[in-house]
Amino acid sequence: MAFDFSRFFPNAQARKKPKPAEGSWSETVKTVLYAGLIALGIRTLAYEPFNIPSGSMIPTLLVGDYLFVSKFSYGYSKHSFPFSLAPFKGRLFKSEPERGDVAVFKLPQDNKTDYIKRIVGLPGDRIQMKNGLLHINGEAVKRERVADFVSKDDHGNTTRMIQYMETLPNGRVHPIIEISDLWRLDDTEEFQVPDNHYFGMGDNRDNSQDSRVIGFVPSENLVGRAEFLWFSTDGSASFFEFWKWPSATRFARFFRPVR
Repeated sequence: MAFDFSRFFPNAQARKKPKPAEGSWSETVKTVLYAGLIALGIRTLAYEPFNIPSGSMIPTLLVGDYLFVSKFSYGYSKHSFPFSLAPFKGRLFKSEPERGDVAVFKLPQDNKTDYIKRIVGLPGDRIQMKNGLLHINGEAVKRERVADFVSKDDHGNTTRMIQYMETLPNGRVHPIIEISDLWRLDDTEEFQVPDNHYFGMGDNRDNSQDSRVIGFVPSENLVGRAEFLWFSTDGSASFFEFWKWPSATRFARFFRPVR
């Protein structure tokens, strides 16, 4: 008959090292996989982050701005998915952009490069620039001169640019800047926007490769609507110059809505 020592050493079992849980590695892999799928789902169906690499949308968006784009605003196309791999054409749950929306779309020439512009022309509209003034359906769009837009480069040099507040036919008001009204894209032919296409323009009117150059934006190429900024840096600090981060970060632009 075996003698039970556990009565005299009640903590003996507690002092034993627990065995590693079986399947712990597979559980970790599953957790990472699920997290990745959730992130992919949010990026595809809800919101996707973008950054601004050029000045074509100054003064609304600055180089170094980071923003979220709502993927559900206009419905979903193959370009809503990573690498445009979805096996369908057209748009699901389609919703029309409003005039004045700032939208991200794929460049029609390659269907790969992301562009961001303001939608000023809807299907059926006639769009033309005359002496620097935007005309929609034969009517000049109202613009009002306001204080100059002032910017500084990485070396502290100041640049002043002529700024206007432009009011689109639906009442949307937004800022634009002009070098002059005699720039090469300030006088154009009249563009007739086809069905299922849109006309996008940069707010930096004389420094924007937009529909005046690249042509109309197919509905299928719309990726989403710019909603709000979540980070912004002026580029004066590299990733490794962490001591410069506070001065390089534009805190005042955090969580600013895109209008």
